[in-house]
Amino acid sequence: METQERSSTPYPNIPAFLESDDREFRDPGVPSTVAVAGHPIHPILVQFPIAFLVGALLTDAVFWFTDDSFWARGSFWLIAAGLVGGVAAALTGLMDFLRIGRVRKRTAGWAHLILNVSALVLTIINLVLRWNNPISAVLPWGLVISVLVATLLGISGWYGGELVYRHKISVIGNGNPNQP
Repeated sequence: METQERSSTPYPNIPAFLESDDREFRDPGVPSTVAVAGHPIHPILVQFPIAFLVGALLTDAVFWFTDDSFWARGSFWLIAAGLVGGVAAALTGLMDFLRIGRVRKRTAGWAHLILNVSALVLTIINLVLRWNNPISAVLPWGLVISVLVATLLGISGWYGGELVYRHKISVIGNGNPNQP
């Protein structure tokens, strides 16, 4: 397998549309500003709302195929739990966003923020639509919103990974939070 040398990254075959900076690969990284014993809290908190909100998409789909109201009620509670967990994850992520200049200098940081805020707003809308009658709200709009939320979370997770693995943000290290 042939590899290409690029001046912007030590890794071969990385698409040009991704932001890379040679200095970040040599940098020790920047720790999270919201951590316990050096372990960042944001990555711990995001697991639950992602699971709940993707789970809501699955229970919406099962309701669509089975017409069993159990699944619609399950979706309602998964969306409610996803919203609560998502707010907690958003608060810790926002604190890092505001306190670490390196995050705000990256397209990935802004994309991660905007996509997650969009997912939370759609989650609120989805919960409000289902509030009085979780069964009748599933089709079609509840399902459509659940698909959008799951899609946004997937794309946002990609950008979150970019922040951690490519830009070394929220890792153990003593790098400058405002550089490179």
